[in-house]
Amino acid sequence: MTTDPALAQERLTSWTEVPGVEGLVITGMGQRYLPGARGWFKVRRRDTTGAIIGGITGTLRRPRILVLGRYDEDGRLRAVGRTMPLKPDAAAQLADHLHPAGPGHPWTGVRFTTTWGSREPLDPILVVPHLVAEVSADTAIDRGAWRHPLRFVRPRLDVTVADVPMFGEGTQPSSG
Repeated sequence: MTTDPALAQERLTSWTEVPGVEGLVITGMGQRYLPGARGWFKVRRRDTTGAIIGGITGTLRRPRILVLGRYDEDGRLRAVGRTMPLKPDAAAQLADHLHPAGPGHPWTGVRFTTTWGSREPLDPILVVPHLVAEVSADTAIDRGAWRHPLRFVRPRLDVTVADVPMFGEGTQPSSG
């Protein structure tokens, strides 16, 4: 516990490199935890990284959510997360670069859910997995996938899918 903002910042950047530590909890001095009540705030460390766009919700002209993946050691594209809904300008940046997948997409027949731990189905449109997205991610990863939605930063037209960290590498910085 500290009231020193500089020490809290140092802890946020150094302690969150420890697996399982997602961030800091900020409360008022002497404030008790009240189940179901808002009042405590969690500040998560976020890093930017790259992931491959393998599917979307919405339409190819107006994608809403990106379903992202990374290749594993065996060359399989594995789902690692989804983004928060895209803003209109972000969707416009991607629209000309998304193409519907043909037969043989690595995720054909794969069942996706709306959120981590949910059973509610997400029915994405599969796209050719050739476009890299830079995303902002927190450190909460379970079995190689992010537990919380990712924030789309920008398309990475300057890198290829081979430049994306491998499945399970977390938020290793993307090149460039």
